[in-house]
Amino acid sequence: MRISDFKTRLQDLGALPAHTQRILRHWVQARPLDGGRSKNEHFLPAQVRAELPALWAELHGLVQEKSMHPAEDGSARLLVGLNDGQTVETVLLPRDGLCVSSQVGCAVGCQFCMTGTEGLIRQVGSAEIVAQVALARKHRPVKKVVFMGMGEPAHNLDNVMEAIELLGTLGNIGHKQLVFSTVGDERVFEVLDAGPVKPALALSLHTTRADLRASLLPRAPRLTPDELVELSEDYARRTGYPVQVQWTLLDGVNDTPEEIDGIVRLLTGKYAILNMIPYNAVPEMPWQRPSWEKAAAIARTLHQRGILTKLRNSAGQDVEGGCGQLRAREAVGRPRSIRILPA
Repeated sequence: MRISDFKTRLQDLGALPAHTQRILRHWVQARPLDGGRSKNEHFLPAQVRAELPALWAELHGLVQEKSMHPAEDGSARLLVGLNDGQTVETVLLPRDGLCVSSQVGCAVGCQFCMTGTEGLIRQVGSAEIVAQVALARKHRPVKKVVFMGMGEPAHNLDNVMEAIELLGTLGNIGHKQLVFSTVGDERVFEVLDAGPVKPALALSLHTTRADLRASLLPRAPRLTPDELVELSEDYARRTGYPVQVQWTLLDGVNDTPEEIDGIVRLLTGKYAILNMIPYNAVPEMPWQRPSWEKAAAIARTLHQRGILTKLRNSAGQDVEGGCGQLRAREAVGRPRSIRILPA
């Protein structure tokens, strides 16, 4: 379901914009619809009131929590069911963050990502994206939403932007606390700041070498790392939010001295933060996680050479599995052993 379609249905029932906003605000903020300031609230038209129980149930039935897998650090991965029987993963992050999925599967086919192994199955509607936030808010506050779960947001741009607009207005989430992550698609840089809510940008770069990037991300747009950084820099300057350059450290692959030199060349003087996350090893894949000492040494070197770098220890190390692994294990009925991969 798309949010715009739901708005049209309410309008056809006689709802004014204020009525629609009230209903959507209570939904996305996980508040009961009848608990509020009756004296000052807009009264709903009779036809809307008559249909409201069914409409409210429909909104809350868009997603269902199938299972929760908590970690000792406060994060937790949710396996979320959709109405057609498909599932996605939603991750509760420490410090009131949430990672949502925008697709069932993914067409990019990143070689180190479990989600990419099954290809794209379908898009997640804008209302289904927001429903993940509403579901998470039943467990804890959500003050930041990152689009870094299953799927490539740029391949579902209309639904993602519609969800971002609702979250950044009625959802009461700060614009820079909405983070749009992409492997790089020129359309993103054209439309991301065109609407009323301008999210922060995260660029999944992973290497400074065009040949290696084509191998690791086989179906990503064929923009070079240099081109992607320049487009991201322009967006960062326009919005006033530094671009978050995402770098999954793969042992012996993109943690070499040559890559360090490439990062310095690409990011020196740029309005950017480099987020390095050591890879979460998945038994089904050949990639390995570098030692924490090696990762820390890389971060120190980059700091010394003038690159603002954050080395982030992946949340939930006490439970195994990368993004998409929980869904994969659920699909084949195997025992679930997962590790949280945060945004």
